[in-house]
Amino acid sequence: MQNWSKTLTFSSSEVAEPCSVDELQKLTLDTPSLKAIGTKHSFSEVADTDGTHASLAKFDQFIELNPERGVVSVGAGVRYGELGDYLHKRGYALHNLASLPHISVIGACATATHGSGNGNGNLGTAVRAMELVTARGSAEVFSKETHGEQFQGMIAHLGALGIVTKVDLEVMPTYSVAQTIYERLKLAELERNFNAITGSAYSVSLFTTWRDNLVDQVWLKDKLIPNYPPRRDVEFYGALAAQRKLHPIRELDSTPCTDQLGTPGAWHERLPHFRLSHTPSSGDEIQTEYFFSRHDAPEAIRRIFALGSEITPVLFISEIRTVAADEQWLSPAYKNDRVGIHFTWKPDREGVERVLPIIEAELADLNPIPHWAKVFRLDPEVVRSRYPRLKDFQELARDLDPRGKFRNNFLDRYVL
Repeated sequence: MQNWSKTLTFSSSEVAEPCSVDELQKLTLDTPSLKAIGTKHSFSEVADTDGTHASLAKFDQFIELNPERGVVSVGAGVRYGELGDYLHKRGYALHNLASLPHISVIGACATATHGSGNGNGNLGTAVRAMELVTARGSAEVFSKETHGEQFQGMIAHLGALGIVTKVDLEVMPTYSVAQTIYERLKLAELERNFNAITGSAYSVSLFTTWRDNLVDQVWLKDKLIPNYPPRRDVEFYGALAAQRKLHPIRELDSTPCTDQLGTPGAWHERLPHFRLSHTPSSGDEIQTEYFFSRHDAPEAIRRIFALGSEITPVLFISEIRTVAADEQWLSPAYKNDRVGIHFTWKPDREGVERVLPIIEAELADLNPIPHWAKVFRLDPEVVRSRYPRLKDFQELARDLDPRGKFRNNFLDRYVL
């Protein structure tokens, strides 16, 4: 079994496909080493195991809206694309989405995956409750209201606490978004106006190939206000409005991308970069992402541009996004507004392995934090040092999984 892009082969000895909580509970009791697997959009070994994989592909895909509580309950088999369509038709929405609607809700929250926006927390900040099958084989419900501070240690759990079968997410009234793209933003303008640029729309993404001191594309996703006209500016900090639809990787066809050119649409059809019905990004790729304090973002970007000649031979595209601070113990944005610098690499494992240490060494004093589900080579001790609540999480994991049923080599190295 391989991951989504076929660049990582999992080590599991067998794959089980439970279809209900009861089946999953029995599997958990009968299996000494177990890890859940969802849409397989992971590039690190965070979800790997040499034991049994519990595939959630055929698991419960129910969605149930509770307007009185202001939440939607989501089963483990649901992807953001299906959830967005369901909510919008009923007049509701989520606060944000990642660039891909193809990923599972539960897997994205478990790895602190995020969208973009100076004021938008990662996807897990919407989680209000979860149902977890623990190592004891019991299905237990944990919630923000009942478990308070401890619950913040359970949202981004990396599969170390058990297998999540359902989550409750906070919802809001539906809204419309218009997406406008600007081309060729100069690095000097970005450095001078970083916070203003990343705060100029509800969600902002900057795409660059680290060449010519230019940001190739600026994607501005404006949350539309009734009776307020969409963005019509032909220039944005010296960058010019695109006159045609674009793919982040300029050479590729823009058909898989969500509508642009300022055309208004539902939130779930504009906040992602790609349509659910198409293959996202380039398909065959490797991904890396590092988070930095928002204050250090211009310096980090400047240094990476200086490494352009090392990076570009193995790079498809990079994306720069901002994420608001949150309270989750294993979130890279724990109590700190962050910028994420993302690399979509060509499927050249040897080339990526060569360039990662160069990037990490150049940025070491800026304290980069890697995305848990992407490829990185930082020393495990360095990674652990970035999380002030790590010991609290380790204690929580020992309590819920005392024999290490849900542990794997990745968790042993970087977390536990």
